[in-house]
Amino acid sequence: MALEEKRAWIMVVVTVCAYAAYLIVVLGGARSGPLVEAPYVAPLLWTIGAAIVASIVLHIAASIASPRDEGRKDQRDREIGRFGEHIGQSFVVIGGVAALVMAMAELDHFWIANTVYLAFVLSSLLGSIAKIAAYRWGFQTW
Repeated sequence: MALEEKRAWIMVVVTVCAYAAYLIVVLGGARSGPLVEAPYVAPLLWTIGAAIVASIVLHIAASIASPRDEGRKDQRDREIGRFGEHIGQSFVVIGGVAALVMAMAELDHFWIANTVYLAFVLSSLLGSIAKIAAYRWGFQTW
């Protein structure tokens, strides 16, 4: 397995674990009250920070575990990376537009922040899954 594919798997695992932890904390904080009154800012910042740190540590560990692949990217790796990033960024745009519409509709900050966070999560997941699929089954260049 190429190092870049390992990194894509790391992103999938870290993203899913961080978002699951965030949902557990926020939904647990809501208890029986309205969801928009649940404290979400601190859990959001902590899970994003923890995901960034975990991702960096796991990328370093993967690089140490396979030193021959470190720093080696061929044309295929670069094209797959670009392919995955383009696919993943579509959700960032969708999330940005959705947040803009929600702000214009004067919805609660809770929903706007969570929409943007969900867009980032989906962007990371979709981009990483696209990279993994491209490594496993190939892809068609445009």
